[in-house]
Amino acid sequence: MSRLAYDLHLHSCLSPCGEQEMTPHDLVFMAKLLGLDVIALTDHNTSKNCPAAMAAGREAGVLVLPGMELNCAEEVHIVCLFAELEAAQEFERFVDTRRLPVANRPEIFGRQLICDERDEIIGEMEPLLTAATQIGVYEIAALLESYGGVAVAAHIDRPSYSVLAALGFLTPDMGFRNVELSPYADEAAFFSLHPELPGDYRVLHSSDAHALGDMREAGHFLELSEVSARAVINLLKS
Repeated sequence: MSRLAYDLHLHSCLSPCGEQEMTPHDLVFMAKLLGLDVIALTDHNTSKNCPAAMAAGREAGVLVLPGMELNCAEEVHIVCLFAELEAAQEFERFVDTRRLPVANRPEIFGRQLICDERDEIIGEMEPLLTAATQIGVYEIAALLESYGGVAVAAHIDRPSYSVLAALGFLTPDMGFRNVELSPYADEAAFFSLHPELPGDYRVLHSSDAHALGDMREAGHFLELSEVSARAVINLLKS
């Protein structure tokens, strides 16, 4: 078994709220400096910077999972993770059919920059990526299963854009096996405040970093049978 330091919730300069310093190459090499072995790039409602991040990961020796942070219809954020880039891209094509027709206004929300593996800007996305989609929180876990991915209920300890903040509850029929807490959240204290939550969720701690300075040193670990994206996904599905 391998014990690997992880951060499975990172944003690049493609997210309008992400700093432009968060280029795919630089965030991957920052992860390496911080001692992380496994990361996931999870921009809002898109995976278009994942090819560049995965290329940087191969150069740096950091395993990079493709993903996105989906904003559900209820304004609930769900981290969507995949083992293969093609699956993430196929899922994004479905997300495209469920986007609301809201255009980004870069002067207000920030630019949405697509980069190549050399961190050159090769495009910008026009739809506002932080807008809610027409995908419901009760359908997303099963939907991701059909694409070979896995869902993580994001930052459930936060007062906004979490399933508890938006709905006030998190129930087994939503289909989540994994929940995410902020990096320094007191897990025991949080669950003592929410005794209604089932005790069988896998709890992940990820940074949700939008700037290089928000990324955190290695402090949380996964036990994997092998160092591969498939092994990560299989673990989170178990």
